[in-house]
Amino acid sequence: MTPLYTAQMAHRRGVTFWGQWVCAMALVNLLLVALVQLRVGGLPSEYRLLMILTVLGSVPIYSLMQVYYKRHGLLVGLSRLLAGWLILLGVLISIAFVTQTSALFSRQVIIVWAITGFLAQAASFLPLHYVARLYSRMICHERRSVIIGTCPTAHELAKKLTYPNRALLLGFIAAKEQEGPAPSILPLLGHVNDIRELITRMEVRRVYIVLPMADAATIEALYIDLLDMNVDVVWIPDFGSMVLLNHSISEIERMPAIYLNESLITSHPGSLFCKDLFERTLAAVALMVLSPLLLCVALAVKLTSPGPVLFKQNRHGCDGQVIKVWKFRSMRVHNDQEVRQATRDDDRVTPLGRFLRRSSIDELPQLFNVLFGQMALVGPRPHAVTHNIYYTGKVRAYMARHRLKPGITGLAQITGHRGETETLEKMQLRVAQDLNYINQWSLWLDIKILLKTPFTLFSKNIY
Repeated sequence: MTPLYTAQMAHRRGVTFWGQWVCAMALVNLLLVALVQLRVGGLPSEYRLLMILTVLGSVPIYSLMQVYYKRHGLLVGLSRLLAGWLILLGVLISIAFVTQTSALFSRQVIIVWAITGFLAQAASFLPLHYVARLYSRMICHERRSVIIGTCPTAHELAKKLTYPNRALLLGFIAAKEQEGPAPSILPLLGHVNDIRELITRMEVRRVYIVLPMADAATIEALYIDLLDMNVDVVWIPDFGSMVLLNHSISEIERMPAIYLNESLITSHPGSLFCKDLFERTLAAVALMVLSPLLLCVALAVKLTSPGPVLFKQNRHGCDGQVIKVWKFRSMRVHNDQEVRQATRDDDRVTPLGRFLRRSSIDELPQLFNVLFGQMALVGPRPHAVTHNIYYTGKVRAYMARHRLKPGITGLAQITGHRGETETLEKMQLRVAQDLNYINQWSLWLDIKILLKTPFTLFSKNIY
């Protein structure tokens, strides 16, 4: 979406939020005044301060909880309203406790206000929510739209726009002569050469241009041609042939900027600091809890086959830096000048090592790599340096997976793309999952991957 379109959508969401919020806070404060008047006979300063804190505190809390988001149904909206109100009350009670001012307030007034305050907000929420959704539907039906282009990105946009309460999408307009009927429930309305006549006849109010970068001249010509028509023109770049990492759209000194490939380290340094702190702390706790198991495994490895307990291998870390990844040795000592992946019934793997690899216990020493800041708990799995050299150039965007610290587990591992990759197609699927993780990364995603990892430890693909 263009920055202007994003700003328009934000403005509409803001109008919806502030309108309902003003009504809710007016009712809540009027109710508090009435209760205090009945109980106390006036409005002491501590209650006036409570009103101010309620108004100020409700803005960030209700915004965070998306209380007045018009796409929520009634039940979801009411549940978010209740959650927001309870959080707000919890914050107010905490402030009173810390400042030791709770004794100044009537418990009866506060309890009745807490209950009736939510009921009053709910009573105002129902009609206002209905009106907001009705207004949104009216606007959507007035905003008759078409899509220029029939590429996969255009069809993906059509699916999103045909959701309830979205724009009234009329169909596609072909940008090239050889384009046939669009494989969609929406019709192919005509060719781009007839765009002006189609806009006038069908009363179109918005035109989405979804064309590849190679058609930049066509895009510019369309934009100039539609300047004098009463339509909004929205350009959705078709980057279907490009691998994008953490892409976003912003402005630089009022100039539109499309970030095709942005590092999470530079775009979300605060979040990555939290990720690093969270994972190092969790690794330290895990090492303490698992220390008896680690000692037993180390002793078993030493007693069952000659050689070192730990196997240390050079692998690429963040930004391609070479790190030494630790593992419990699961193979017999051999000449590893030619590094090759373990396969089913690999004669290099010891009987104990087979169990360690199947259960992924051999990976536990990598908790030290996490503690030392070389690895992460969650991230793209590190491959041997020789494997990286082999696959670079053969697998699309292969080295892009090193934009983050490598992880002990990752999205590829919990989605079944682990174990031997004897074909380039399998490696491409694994890399695709790694890039999906980089694009979708969040702390919550990390937590979900960590929770799902134990259920994938005995995968049939692990040798």
